[in-house]
Amino acid sequence: MRTALAILLAGTVLALPAAARADRLPLPADAPASFQAECGGCHLPYPPALLTAPDWQRVMATLDRHYGDNAGLEEKTRREIEAFLVRHAATRGRMSGAGDPPRLTRTEWFQREHRKVPATAWRDAQVKSAANCAACHTRAEQGSYRGREIVLPRSR
Repeated sequence: MRTALAILLAGTVLALPAAARADRLPLPADAPASFQAECGGCHLPYPPALLTAPDWQRVMATLDRHYGDNAGLEEKTRREIEAFLVRHAATRGRMSGAGDPPRLTRTEWFQREHRKVPATAWRDAQVKSAANCAACHTRAEQGSYRGREIVLPRSR
């Protein structure tokens, strides 16, 4: 009976989409070096499971105006990064980003997870933007977003 229950629970956890286990979102092992170099050169390279494939395609199609910056890439590099993002993208609608280009901070999931964050935290000089995960998630670069590792800037 215990074995059957353990197998059932393990299967349930494995069946959950990555976004449902968002406290642990390491980059997939097949992340191309170009992803870390190009995307990580300006911001935390976001886990692909934070947006849907169509959203990532829209982001990658507009790199010349990437959230106010020109993040244009050579076509081969752009295709490589886009293929990686699409391959590991979220499949759930709640991970669909609103806006043009889509923003992970406007997904239903992000809004729900951050609903209790005080407005003062978003305005803090250390945070600057809701997209700055590492400002509060102290182990975001390692793919860990666990609650016990969160330190809001005003409480430091």
